[in-house]
Amino acid sequence: MLFTTLGSAQKYVGGDISMLPKYEEAGVVYRDKNGKAVSDVIAFFKQEGMNAMRVRLFVDPSKDSDKAVCQDLDFVKALGKRIKDAGLGFMLDFHYSDTWADPGNQWTPDAWKSLNDAQLQQKIYEYTRDCLQQLNAAGASPDFIQTGNEISYGMLWGTKAAANDDKTNRCYTNSSAANWARFINLLKQAGKACRETCPGAKIVIHSERVPKPGVLTDFFDRMRNASLDYDIIGLSYYPDHHGNLATLETALKTLENKGYGKDIMIVETGYGYKWSIGSEYNYTGTYPLSEEGQRKFTADLIEKLNGHTGVTGLFWWWPEDNGMKQVTSGWWNAALYDHNTGKPYAALYELKNFRNDDTGVDNLQLTIDNSQWYTLGGNVLCPSSSNLRPSTKGIYIHGGRKVMVK
Repeated sequence: MLFTTLGSAQKYVGGDISMLPKYEEAGVVYRDKNGKAVSDVIAFFKQEGMNAMRVRLFVDPSKDSDKAVCQDLDFVKALGKRIKDAGLGFMLDFHYSDTWADPGNQWTPDAWKSLNDAQLQQKIYEYTRDCLQQLNAAGASPDFIQTGNEISYGMLWGTKAAANDDKTNRCYTNSSAANWARFINLLKQAGKACRETCPGAKIVIHSERVPKPGVLTDFFDRMRNASLDYDIIGLSYYPDHHGNLATLETALKTLENKGYGKDIMIVETGYGYKWSIGSEYNYTGTYPLSEEGQRKFTADLIEKLNGHTGVTGLFWWWPEDNGMKQVTSGWWNAALYDHNTGKPYAALYELKNFRNDDTGVDNLQLTIDNSQWYTLGGNVLCPSSSNLRPSTKGIYIHGGRKVMVK
């Protein structure tokens, strides 16, 4: 590392805003709590204390009819540049699929389905490298990179229509060593591309097994035993699906006690403002399905997370869903905007409290290579070999001081 911090680590809070351009194209008007129209939503999020945003990337989303599956590389380059231009951290979420990738769906892209395991390893390396090179060139270098989305049971299983493909390549706790070796080799190749192309970015490995800490630690034990190179444990946590805050606390403590030496980020969370987002658990007695219930959940979640110094990130999923105009086949019931007025719910204003001890650049003790340019978080810009002035507007560290690039 090129720097150490005094006190707690830099913390990041924001949301997955992968649909924002679609709402804007549809003419949605975003407002502040007083009803005043907001001209730049990303700048508004920053104003309200958020400092990072997440965006998903599909290989070929044209293969899927779901209107929310639209984030190809050009889409992500444009949105990623806006995030970087606003001076926010950018988390890139590789789905490595043409459609939603989650624990029950990790289907190989159509263009890759004929490749054998060795060819898939080469393809994931080349694809990851090429995407990152294009993002760098577009002024949208990510600060955090998820090499897979909710990959608790592996990824690139095969084609959904092929018999037994889903079982052959999944990685349950009792799956064969060959399944796990295949999966970890894919992760290593993706991570290799990240390190070569964006060496300043942090690699995130993402699981959602919060309710099953034994499965969660079995997964990360295997990553440690395989010497997988990554930086951050990413978790999904939705109380409707994963249990109450005590369940999350158990998962966090279990991970901490294992001594993996990794920061932890909640890369997806959400709770309903009027309707639930799942049926596994019901906490409406504690958190009513209302604006105040959503706010209270958010406040209690943040209080819980701020009790763990190793938890350095919190991202709300799809906060920008705004029902003033419908751009998908439905609405996200845990959005942070009122679908009738376009004004933010109170939970949006709670999120900044995750950064209860903002450890920005003034609290960093840096060992500086004066020829390099650094983000405010202390990360060297991609590619690290370049000492050219950044093309993206923002505040940087160069020559041992802050420099504004206009």
